[in-house]
Amino acid sequence: MKRNLGCLSISALLSASVTLFLLVGVAFASGSQMFSAGKLNAEPGQTYGGVNSHAEITDCAACHAAPWSVESMADRCASCHTDIAAQMFDVAKLHGAIMNQKGTLACRDCHPEHRGGAAPLTDITGYKFPHEALGFSLLSHQLKANNEAFACSDCHGNDVKTFSSDACQNCHREMDIAFAQGHLLSFGADCIACHDGVDRYGQGFSHSAFTFKLTGKHADLACTKCHLDARTITDLQSKPQDCFSCHFIDDEHEGRFGQDCAGCHSPEGWKPAKFDHNLADYKLTGQHTNAACEGCHKDGIYRGTPSDCYSCHQGDDEHNGQFGTSCESCHTPNDWNEVNVDHNLFAFKLDGSHAAVKCEGCHQNGVFKGTPTDCYSCHKDKDEHNGQFGTNCSLCHTPTDWGSATFDHSGFPLTNRHAGLTCERCHAGGQYIGLSTACAACHGDPAYHAGMFGTNCASCHSTNNWFARYTGPHPGIANEGGSGVNHGGASCRTCHQATLRSATCGNCHDGNEGGGGDGGGGDGGD
Repeated sequence: MKRNLGCLSISALLSASVTLFLLVGVAFASGSQMFSAGKLNAEPGQTYGGVNSHAEITDCAACHAAPWSVESMADRCASCHTDIAAQMFDVAKLHGAIMNQKGTLACRDCHPEHRGGAAPLTDITGYKFPHEALGFSLLSHQLKANNEAFACSDCHGNDVKTFSSDACQNCHREMDIAFAQGHLLSFGADCIACHDGVDRYGQGFSHSAFTFKLTGKHADLACTKCHLDARTITDLQSKPQDCFSCHFIDDEHEGRFGQDCAGCHSPEGWKPAKFDHNLADYKLTGQHTNAACEGCHKDGIYRGTPSDCYSCHQGDDEHNGQFGTSCESCHTPNDWNEVNVDHNLFAFKLDGSHAAVKCEGCHQNGVFKGTPTDCYSCHKDKDEHNGQFGTNCSLCHTPTDWGSATFDHSGFPLTNRHAGLTCERCHAGGQYIGLSTACAACHGDPAYHAGMFGTNCASCHSTNNWFARYTGPHPGIANEGGSGVNHGGASCRTCHQATLRSATCGNCHDGNEGGGGDGGGGDGGD
């Protein structure tokens, strides 16, 4: 059996669709004149296109473009409100700032129509208006103190184009009257001069995001300790970041160390302080690095403190001022008892063995000034000459080696065999003064001479060879052709076998006085 679908038949549905399409088409084509969404706003304003209110517009197409048109309703708005259209390209203007934040925002989102002749043309109630584009975000102002949502009128009253800072004060007094009142007294009533609605300077504010970090004792300070009476962001950011600007009233040094407090102090605590003495003219080295500040800076006085050693160490001066006040000439900061004296700075230079002598070796009982500089004052107990050469030891001795002495023997020149003799050979018993320079004083008169030649040994002998053969004339005896004796070069002992006085011709000639004058010498030679 065949069913009857009635209005759901194919022909019925097709007819209904065609009818609906025709009605919609006619409605759009007529610019929505077939119906009305409500009366337009009749509030008079600036004249655009010959009308001074929307209610005077009779052609819907003036605002509503056809569906197939490339224009939008915003384009139609801009074609009349050319001044607003120009603002949209300037981010410094209200509409330009809004468009820069919300590029898809349409005019009717904030300016609805067809709500009656007396309805306002600007209405942002219920719409998340891009308030941050105006320099104040509503991010932290969603709910009031009573947990109700904010309305525009809560801050702007009846005109969204106006704002009174009283709105901030009234609301925040309800939240915390003590804080609000104290904040107003400290920073003034122009809240939005510093606050931008995101609580940038509220409880979530972190000073670590800025150049000046709050550490140590600074971390617990109230904002007013540094930013009291700041009225704007510029006031807050222009606060000096050096220590002295805040702490100059605490400067116990009275400016003697300048204004760089951080050179000694830290935010962890004003005390204790650590001073880098390398920043001062007087550097601390050796034992000075362990000295307490008050050890040199009495009564908290720093500027003008003497930097010479004696001003501090005069109580330790064992020399009783004998060396003056330039302690650094001998002492160093490493160890007061570690003395390094440059004796070359004094009249008496230390060289040779003197360089290894301890100070007390010459400076008895800690006496330095007036210490004799002559050798004898120190070395008289070592004088083996018993004062015979006087006290000018330096004539023979040198500081290099006391035992290696050189004497100027020019008074009695030491030549040949004499030059190699030790001093004791002539100066027996350490006798130097008053010694005779005659040969006989050392050599005596040998018994062999029997006193015949006196004491002038040099008449026959020389320092070259004491025992050299005598070749001179024979004293007291004449011979052939002269005063000398010519016996073939015979030595003295050829004739004088016992002593010079015992010489006889018979010793050689054996009584033959005529037979051997020329040849006897050969028989009696050495």
